[in-house]
Amino acid sequence: MRQIACIEDLRVLARRRVPRMFYEYVDGGSWSEQTYRENRSDFERIHLRQRVAIDVSSRTTASSMLGTPSAMPLAIAPTGLTGMVHPDGEILAAQAAEKFGIRYTLSTVSICSLEDVARHVSSPFWFQLYAMRDRDFVDRLIDRAAAVDCSALVVTLDLPLSSKRHKDARNGLSSPPRPTLGNVLNLVTKPAWCLGMMQTRRHSFGNLVGHVPNLDNLDSLSDWTDKQYDPSLNWSDVQRIRDRWRGKLIVKGVLDPNDAAEAVKCGADAVIVSNHGGRQLDGAISSISALSAVVQEVGHLTEVHLDGGIQSGQDVFKAIALGAKGTYIGRSMMYGLGALGARGVTLALEILQSELEKTMGLCGVTTVEGIGRENLILEDVRSMFGA
Repeated sequence: MRQIACIEDLRVLARRRVPRMFYEYVDGGSWSEQTYRENRSDFERIHLRQRVAIDVSSRTTASSMLGTPSAMPLAIAPTGLTGMVHPDGEILAAQAAEKFGIRYTLSTVSICSLEDVARHVSSPFWFQLYAMRDRDFVDRLIDRAAAVDCSALVVTLDLPLSSKRHKDARNGLSSPPRPTLGNVLNLVTKPAWCLGMMQTRRHSFGNLVGHVPNLDNLDSLSDWTDKQYDPSLNWSDVQRIRDRWRGKLIVKGVLDPNDAAEAVKCGADAVIVSNHGGRQLDGAISSISALSAVVQEVGHLTEVHLDGGIQSGQDVFKAIALGAKGTYIGRSMMYGLGALGARGVTLALEILQSELEKTMGLCGVTTVEGIGRENLILEDVRSMFGA
């Protein structure tokens, strides 16, 4: 195996080791994937301001998110089907995050349940919630998250109805994979994944199975969730969740400053500028291009975080420079997990932290708090994002 130098190396290795349908579930967007691609390309268009002859011999990436100390201004985003990318994936990722000193966010559509993950970590993690039609089920999920001492609830708002994801449709995404000739031939090339799956009991949707009648595989999940997406979702639903949940509340899926302001009115302790990883509205603007306007609107009232497109420590630096108080990785973590399991998650975090620290030094900055717009070539930012 070649030396792993960057997140792209982990992606290449994950592609070799993870079954095609689950790899492409991670590494894909909706429709033409324009927004998915621009989440990355818009980061690449931002130029850094190099500084010299500044003492940067002592640097630290230490920060905080929602008042919680963090090894760097980064958390792991909620990612569905993590336990299908690698056996027991959610547990392994949560353990790696805990050991590294950052927060992990568990998805509603995880393979390992809230209770299962909680049994395998000692510090609190965050839980992501979809505001679904079945309000009783939503209430029970909120109460279950409180019962295992989740320290923040991440309410995702950008999925009121399902989008078109062509790769998933072509692959016939299912859990476990359907025994078609194509799937069987693909699985034959992934012996380590198959062996791991035979050695774990976690193959279904831990937060749903046993809590929703007749729900035990991806086919039934797809049917159930398609009926649970709620096009009538509105801010009163967010307020209802805020009233029930006593911990920190994060609202995820915000691109418009007016929506960010509404989230603050509902009592959000943070908003996440996100387009669902380019997996919902194709043609929506990238997360990084939406960040400045949201920060200007609500950054003085609540924390603004960013999710989408981060695959290097330089991306983290750029987001912080544009006003984010924290960032998230989803795909970057999943690449590491798929490539090398828990060790791969840790390696991804080490790569990002090292890149962030080196970028800070080359830009003449020694602390995360010292990163600002002066570290960017602002003319470029103005022309691109109207900042």
